[in-house]
Amino acid sequence: MASRARGRVTQLLAASVVLVLAAAVIVAVMHRQEIRDHFSGLGYEPTPRVEQLREDLSLTDAGDRIFLATRPTVDAGTEFNDRCAGVDHAEQGHVLGCYKEDRIHLFEVRDERIDGIVEVTAAHELLHAAYGRLGEGDRTALAERLRREYERLAEDDPELRERMSVYEHLSDGAFANELHSVLGTEVRELPPWLEEHFGRWLSDRDALVDRFVEYHSVFVALQDRADELQEEMSALREEVERRKADYDVAVDEFNAEANDFAARNGRAEFADDPEEFERIRSELDARRGELEEVLEGLQADIDRYNALREQLAALSEVSSELEQQLNSELAPVTTRPDE
Repeated sequence: MASRARGRVTQLLAASVVLVLAAAVIVAVMHRQEIRDHFSGLGYEPTPRVEQLREDLSLTDAGDRIFLATRPTVDAGTEFNDRCAGVDHAEQGHVLGCYKEDRIHLFEVRDERIDGIVEVTAAHELLHAAYGRLGEGDRTALAERLRREYERLAEDDPELRERMSVYEHLSDGAFANELHSVLGTEVRELPPWLEEHFGRWLSDRDALVDRFVEYHSVFVALQDRADELQEEMSALREEVERRKADYDVAVDEFNAEANDFAARNGRAEFADDPEEFERIRSELDARRGELEEVLEGLQADIDRYNALREQLAALSEVSSELEQQLNSELAPVTTRPDE
């Protein structure tokens, strides 16, 4: 009897082991991407700059695991261009980061006026990595929901539609991928389901959007002020040209009457009528004074126009400086890559 009991116990133990192993296999299959990311990140040693990004992004455990698994690099030199070669972008834009072959590469921007742009770019690329880790069915379903939400948001946000217009040439899947990253890093108000979705990787999305708004507002303010100056200059120029044309006509009329007065005086026509002489002379003097005032006003507006033009040139210089900071093609070759 004891032998039979031991046999049943052995069988039960063997069955339990099989069940445990089967359960372990199921868990491993279900979480194979997480396991793969975990081991991929184990062999990666973040640089101080990457560590700072991890802290600033306030990632969840899942977000941090994916970020480390992509072994991000931050580079201020042309090494970045080699790593992100072939990345599609609009002609008027700059490549500040890329997610390529399951690696995240970021271009370092150190200008304090646009502080936060690297962090937002890092989150943008992280969301590409997260999107790529979704199952095909999940991605398809999410893409449809993202597109519907985008159409709803874009009705009241033309700037968002303009932002996404640079991706309209992409396939539906690729467009949804970009939309996923843009909504997650640049749009404040999102529906609860989407906030919950992004909360899987970003624990403080509001702070991230704050960073985007802060540096984006620099470019918006520059453009808005440039538009205001150009509009003011255009209106002022039209007004000055109109007044100058009227002034030229008035000067021609004045000169003709003044020459006629001088000619009449030369023929002694006012010898017997000194009062008429004084009347015409006084009128001409008054008109001369009025014309001089008009000329002074025109010169003041011309000076104002030139001052506005100098302001526009200064804005253009600032804009050009910022554009250069974002242009990796102008990066120094000697910069050592941040692995």
